Amino acid sequence: MSITITTGGITMTGGGVTFTAPPPTSATAGWYAGGAYNPAKSTVYRITFATDTATASVRGPLNAAVYSTVGVGTTTAGWFAGGAVYPSSYKSTITRITYATDTATSTDRGPLNIALNTIGGTSDNTTYGWLGGGSTGSVYKSTVSRITYANDTATPTGKGPLSLARATITATGTPSYGWFLSGASPITSTVDRVDYSNDTATASVRGPLSGGSYYSAGAVTDSTTYGWLAGGAAPAGSTVQRITYATDTDTASVRGPLAATRNFGSATCDTTYGWFGGGYAPSETSSITRITYATDTATSVDRGNFPTVRAGTGSTSGIQ
Repeated sequence: MSITITTGGITMTGGGVTFTAPPPTSATAGWYAGGAYNPAKSTVYRITFATDTATASVRGPLNAAVYSTVGVGTTTAGWFAGGAVYPSSYKSTITRITYATDTATSTDRGPLNIALNTIGGTSDNTTYGWLGGGSTGSVYKSTVSRITYANDTATPTGKGPLSLARATITATGTPSYGWFLSGASPITSTVDRVDYSNDTATASVRGPLSGGSYYSAGAVTDSTTYGWLAGGAAPAGSTVQRITYATDTDTASVRGPLAATRNFGSATCDTTYGWFGGGYAPSETSSITRITYATDTATSVDRGNFPTVRAGTGSTSGIQ
């Protein structure tokens, strides 16, 4: 009789030992969901980072059409929260996609406390997701809510607020902190940091961006050292800005730029690259452009496309 025991990256079969690759610890794919405007879309697109010059593949749809949604997630699943449907319907829905079965329709989970769109979202990648800011029409919010992934049918719990109310906000983070960047109204360069271990406190204000921005093209992180914010609509730009987590009271440094002006897109990432997909450049675009963290003063390189033009998507990264 043959007995197989798998432990980490070593597979023991019978009396022999076969070394197998351990499961990947960095994301291998990115999912972009919803978007467009009139009408909103429910489509989910997936890019595979190893073959990123290919056109993104269409996956199972969200449970409902929505634009200006936000994505947070783990290596195995992504949660998309809030958003809007033209002309003035705002959503409190949280819906979840499972990466291993991503051709299935997403499943709706517990709702937000209130209907919101243009929220910022960040995650510790294992246990919780934090959603901050956003708006319902012209009412701007400083609220931060936390999703518990293991209990995601419950309504998210309210945590300590951001330092100011704002929408069209972008966020990035590490396993310990989340940074909420830019936004409006009014247009701001403020960076707020949420301490996950003390998330009932008001977010602390850190060093500003190099200039005010809103409706960015997205934000990415290498998970340990830096976070990058790209593009935006104030003014419409291709600027890439980098914050250094260890010295986050300093003004963000200008990197990049992107290959073209871009705003109202979203981004996915692994530990080496960041991919900025869709948005307005200046009209709605399907292009995906990539920055390399190690050479982030270079102009981004355009990679594959979405099958159709798309702006206002939410996005998450994980293991395919």
